[in-house]
Amino acid sequence: MAPRTPRPRPDSARRSPAAPAACPCGLAAPYADCCGRLHRGEAAAATAEQLMRSRFAAFAVRDEAYLLRSWHPSTRPPAVGLDPAVRWVRLEVLDTDGGGPFHVGGTVEFRAHWTERGAAGELHERSRFVRHDGAWVYLDGDVRD
Repeated sequence: MAPRTPRPRPDSARRSPAAPAACPCGLAAPYADCCGRLHRGEAAAATAEQLMRSRFAAFAVRDEAYLLRSWHPSTRPPAVGLDPAVRWVRLEVLDTDGGGPFHVGGTVEFRAHWTERGAAGELHERSRFVRHDGAWVYLDGDVRD
């Protein structure tokens, strides 16, 4: 019997580190059933907040392909450049405005907590989201103090 040739794995399977059991977005659901569905392309974000949470989770699991797919083409960089030393550990959603199932735009204010070589930090941002080709995408954001 000939040895089996390994098949290429989809982009979502190339993430490092391994996908966590609990979803990094902060909701009480397993990653596979929460943001993992969006990362794998099995579902689309219904709201701007859901997209925000899925993007935080993508940073946490280092899914650059999803981050780029969920970024508006007019503001999308050629690459995200994820730093392997940075670990995104907790998300706090502070406020939302619009961004519901029947809106075309919305904002989400959040704090994203991270660690790097034992030092803790946070990113406080008010992000803008819009619908593009029917799907929620990240447009841009204002970093807050």
